[in-house]
Amino acid sequence: MSLTIGQEAPNFTLTNQFGEAIELASFRGKKNVLVLFYPFAFSGICTGELCTLRDDLAAYQNDGTELLAISCDPMYSLKAFAEAEGYKFNLLADFWPHGATSKAYGVFNEDRGFSIRGSFIVDKAGILRWQVVNGPGDARNAADYKAALAAL
Repeated sequence: MSLTIGQEAPNFTLTNQFGEAIELASFRGKKNVLVLFYPFAFSGICTGELCTLRDDLAAYQNDGTELLAISCDPMYSLKAFAEAEGYKFNLLADFWPHGATSKAYGVFNEDRGFSIRGSFIVDKAGILRWQVVNGPGDARNAADYKAALAAL
């Protein structure tokens, strides 16, 4: 399934690294949301991408924007990953049903069982305003997120 800019973003409720349920729709009317799908906790490119966001977190998580990073890893792996890397944003587990949210966003690799690098910006009304999908080995440019958020 591919998503179209201007359509309502698929809602989801996933567990974060602390076992808390986080629902995309809970940010409606409050914040824009940067939704990032990544293949695996503790993998090289994924760690690098998330560390880039961690090191400039105020640009991606603030009064107007929420950052949600999603992988198919279990919650306990995400907790260890967040602790090891000092992530102060939500890492969400799309673990069970395995990859259901990734599938809804069109970024699940069925053959390998993980999310590819999908990046989506959902506005305060719940509408998809920007998206980029990269292959598993293709790192994303965090400056692209800043530019897309600034355009809202």
